[in-house]
Formats: sequence, C-alpha cells, structure tokens
Amino acid sequence: MLSIFSYDLSYGTLFLLIIVSFFIGMAKTGVHGVSMFSIPLLAIIFGGKSSSGLMLPMLIIADVLAVLYYHRSANWHYLKKLFPATALGVVLGTFTGQYIDDQAFRSVMLIIIFLSLGLMLWQEKYNKIQIPDYAWLAAFIGLLGGFTSMVGNLAGVVMALYLLCMKLPKDEYIGTAAWFFLVLNLFKVPFHIFSWQTITLDSFYLNLSSIPFITLGAVAGVYIVKKIPETYYRWLVITMTAIAAITMAT
Repeated sequence: MLSIFSYDLSYGTLFLLIIVSFFIGMAKTGVHGVSMFSIPLLAIIFGGKSSSGLMLPMLIIADVLAVLYYHRSANWHYLKKLFPATALGVVLGTFTGQYIDDQAFRSVMLIIIFLSLGLMLWQEKYNKIQIPDYAWLAAFIGLLGGFTSMVGNLAGVVMALYLLCMKLPKDEYIGTAAWFFLVLNLFKVPFHIFSWQTITLDSFYLNLSSIPFITLGAVAGVYIVKKIPETYYRWLVITMTAIAAITMAT
C-alpha cells in the first residue's frame, strides 16, 4: 500500500491509474472510445462522483495536447452551435448530480452508452442517409453532452454520435472534438471545486503525477490514427465504444 497525496493506493490500483491515464491520452488524440474503459475503472476505485472530479483535470491535460496537435482541423461551424446549450447542460448536470448516488451514476452511464451505440450502428447501416445539420439538433446534442459530461464524463459518446452523423473527415472530427472538450472541461472546473467539491489540492497533485502517462497515450493515439485509413476510422470509434459498453455492463 502506498500513500500518495493523502490517497492510500495499492500497487494494483496505482497500475490501473496509470492505465487510465494512458487511455485518456490515447482517446483525446483520436482513438475515441478507448476512454470508456477509464470511466468504470476510476468509478470502481474512487466511486462515481469522486472519480468524475478526479478524471476532469486528466481530461483537460489530454485536451490541451490534442488541441496543440489538431487545432487547425477544428470545424467551428459546429462548435458555435454546440457551446451555448452545452453550458446549460453542465448547469443542469451539476444540480442533478447532487441527488444521484454511485449506482444511479453507473445506470445512467450504461443507458447513454448503449443508446448512442445503437444510433451509431443505425446511422452506419443506412449510410446513404444524410442527417440534416439542424440548429435544434446541435442544441439538443450540446445540452445532452453538457449534462452527461457532468454526471459521468460521458459526453465523448454523445459527441461521437453527432460528429459521425455530420460525416466529418478523420482529422476534422478529432480537431473539432478536441476544442469542444477543452472548452467544456474548463467550464466544468468551478462546479467540481465549489459545488461538488470533488477537486481538491490533493486530487490535483495526483492528476499532475499522471502527465507522463497521459502524454505517452497521446503520442500513441496520434501514431495509431495516422495508420488507420479514413474509411475504417468511423468503425474504430464504434467498435471501441461497443467493447467499452459491454465491459462496463458485465
């Protein structure tokens, strides 16, 4: 057992924390879906709500790395539509999360993942159908993304669904998601500190110790994405989300 910044962690738990950090870095630079493995792992170790606060600074670190690499590929047409409703979703998620216990957190996570996965598969099956870029759709996705991000760090699934439906090319998909999550996660910080009190000085120090592993994951993610042809990238996102959903449900 190791005592790190007031946390008592076994060697096994410390190893899992390293794996989580690596997955987060990898997910943010393009291997979307792999971060779904990180959510249940942290929830098991630290509890649902506490794990969301612990994960947030790690996500921001990875977001910064992703933006530095993909910032020129972002499509601000979609981002401008998403941000206002996303902010409202975070506020709603903050108040709702005060009344949801850890088991409810897990149930919400599973429902959102499986519903989004089903919609992804439906959209791919009927690939010739172009979903219109309606303002109300972006507002709904933004609201759902902000809410799910706050209550379970699950906006990645929601955004994957939206950006896949918008048929964005690989780099544009990653760059748009990178900017979206950097802004969203920075916006969430005050709520975690002052409302939920899930980010503390000790948790932040633990986050800083994860930077080398997040960086390694980010580099691995860039390398993997470069090797994947455009036509197969969409299925990578769907497959990783499906594996994570099944793992989480068992």
